[in-house]
Amino acid sequence: MRIWRALRSMGAAVLRDGVYLLPASPSRYQALQQQAADIQALGGKSLLLEVDDTSIETTEMLPALFDRGAEYQELLEAVAKWQQACPSLEAREAQRGLLQLQRRFQAIIEIDFFPGTGREQAVAALADAEAIYNRCFVPDEPKPTRAEIACLERSAFRGRLWATRRHLWVDRVASAWLIQRFIDPEARFVWLESPTQCPPEALGFDFDGAAFTHVDDKVTFEVLLASFGLVADPALVRLGELVHYLDVGGAPVPEAAGLRLMLSGARERCADDDALLAHVGVLLDDVYQAFVSVDGST
Repeated sequence: MRIWRALRSMGAAVLRDGVYLLPASPSRYQALQQQAADIQALGGKSLLLEVDDTSIETTEMLPALFDRGAEYQELLEAVAKWQQACPSLEAREAQRGLLQLQRRFQAIIEIDFFPGTGREQAVAALADAEAIYNRCFVPDEPKPTRAEIACLERSAFRGRLWATRRHLWVDRVASAWLIQRFIDPEARFVWLESPTQCPPEALGFDFDGAAFTHVDDKVTFEVLLASFGLVADPALVRLGELVHYLDVGGAPVPEAAGLRLMLSGARERCADDDALLAHVGVLLDDVYQAFVSVDGST
């Protein structure tokens, strides 16, 4: 039973009783080797084969073997149930439920080797769920505008006062880090109780009416990248994709679950937003450097 559960968690398809199939990859091959060794240790027999079959018949057969439609349907039903209940929940309970749904989605896509409409429907449903959560518990969350993003000179934005909503979360804390790290090293920040309290001399970001906020399908972090000519840095673009997914959903990003967990822990530990920015800034420095190493960007 333990072996069967392990194979199931890897997303293995059943060809016949006792015969399992997985798409080839070094990590999956290593995992199967471990299962084969466990079977032999229990006195059983196992044989691990790598099959190279690119025939049309095989290619057409594989998506059906690895179909995740049932898992996506169960997830969609759970999302719909959460959406209906959300307005009557406490904020923390609603957030916990939404995170559980997002983790379920992440677990499915890790074994969804032939993505189809099920994944697209789940992405859309979770984006709707995120929007419902924001309407219920984050009423100041910015609404996307349709506009051209102007190209700006970073040198004209040095030593400025920047303002955003307090209780920093993904897009705001990442945008503040980006401003401080790449746009305005002398930046000063003010954390607003309400966007209406934004000082006239401050550059607002990530709220409706701010100088920098959501535009079309871009979150504030991505708008800042585009505004200040930072999209040529592949590591920052990858970080933008990560921030985008955590803020509004969309295309899944492998690092999302880990970063969300660390941000949640940081927000619990830090006494205020200044401390949070300092703490998370170090974390984002590390994530950025990791992406630099992978992408070879400078």
